[in-house]
This record gives sequence, C-alpha cells and structure tokens, in this order.
Amino acid sequence: MTSLDKPTEDTTEADDARAVTEAALFEAFGGVRGMVETVLPGLLFVTIFTLNNDLHMSAIAALAVSVVLVVVRLVMKDTVKHAFSGVFGVAFGVVFAMMTDNAKNFYLPGMLYTLGLAMAYIVTSLAGVPLIGLILGPVFKENLSWRTRNPGRKKAYTKASYAWGLILLAKSAILFPLYWWADTEQLGWVLVTLKIPPFLLAVWLTWVFLAKAPAPIDVFAEMEAAEEAEKAEKAEREQRRQEADGIPPTPSEADEEAADPRGGRHRKA
Repeated sequence: MTSLDKPTEDTTEADDARAVTEAALFEAFGGVRGMVETVLPGLLFVTIFTLNNDLHMSAIAALAVSVVLVVVRLVMKDTVKHAFSGVFGVAFGVVFAMMTDNAKNFYLPGMLYTLGLAMAYIVTSLAGVPLIGLILGPVFKENLSWRTRNPGRKKAYTKASYAWGLILLAKSAILFPLYWWADTEQLGWVLVTLKIPPFLLAVWLTWVFLAKAPAPIDVFAEMEAAEEAEKAEKAEREQRRQEADGIPPTPSEADEEAADPRGGRHRKA
C-alpha cells in the first residue's frame, strides 16, 4: 500500500459510514413515504374543512385515507409502524373533534404529543440516556453499548436529542398560541406547513452529529463471535478429556471428507 492509497481508503470508509448512517435514519424515521403518510391525513382534513366547513366529512376523509395507507402497506408486505402511528393519531384527533364538536380539536392530540416528545428528548438527554440513542441503537445494531463503551457516540446522541427537543419546542411555541387565537383553517394550514421542515432539520442535524461520531459497536456480531469462541473452547476441552482417557478423537465431518476423495457423504451413503 502506498501513501497515496491510504487517503482513498479512509475516504471510502468515511463514505461508507455516512451511507450506513443515512440508511439507518431513513429506516428509523420512515423516509419519504413516512413523511407522506404523516402529512396526507391532516392536509386532507384542512382542505375539505376549508372548502365546506363540514367537520364530519373532513374527519371521516382523514381517517379513511389513514386506513388506506395501512392497507396498502399490508398488501405490499411492508413495515406498518409509521402508517399505524398515523392511524392512531388521526383517530384520536377525530374523537376529540367529534366529542367537542370543535374542528380545531382535531389537531390537539398531535400538538400535545409533539410537546410531550420534545420534553422527553430534553429530559432523557439530561438524564444521560438520550432518547434518540434508544431509538437508533437497535437500528445500528449497537443497542445500549454507546452508553458505557462508546462515549463519543453517546455525546452525538445527546446533541441530537437536544436538537430534536428544541426544534419540537419551537414548533409547539408556534402552534399553541395559534390554537387559542387562530381559526381552524389558519391553524390547520400552519400545522401542515410545519410538518416536514422541522422534521427534516432535526434529521439532518442528527446525521451531522452521527457522521462525525465513532462507529457503532455491533453487539450482535460480538455475541455471535462469543458463541463461536465458546463452542470452540468446549470442543477443545472435550478433545483434551478424550485424550486423557485414551479415547481416540472423533474425526470431524470436514476431516472425513478430506480423507475420502469422494467426500464423506458419499462414503456414509
């Protein structure tokens, strides 16, 4: 390897790490399709309500499209967690709006969820267990190893969690005053407008922090390696015991096949 090859390899490894991070974030947060599933029910609700001020029609249409999105994922045998979360969110909004006969309350459960999630990101970061690490740890196959074994990665998760918390708090600071002062259409259109940009900003900041962090520790690979080492050690102990007892060692299947040019399986047959 020449000195000119090393930067190329380092660049390739860095690019691979970024690609893995991008893929993990895409999977964890649903990607483009997940964003569409998040925006579409609310967009349909506010569009229909703006046109005819019919709460029941708007609510039923929003719930129906959420169910259709779940059915499409089921038919395509795709993951349904993002679509299901959308159905539950819309269903709660429909119940709130119908019970109070106030279309504005269709948005209230989602707003409360956003505020609660913002607090969860900040509180867990202060507690040393950042929520974004709990979400992405299994995706990166590192589980909670970052807490004690990868301090640089824990720091990145903490920064990302603070970013998510502050962005969602800023979003809540815009929406809750509108809930009290604006009409349903104004609140609905602002909420739809604020669905994607804050989300993309938070995901981008998460990518920036993690791209500069140490690589994740693959605890699943470690467990598999430990199991293989334990099996090898057990086989070695058994072989030593047989030698001590004067018992000829049992040949492995690979040894039998090597001794028989036709292959062990042919000999057994």
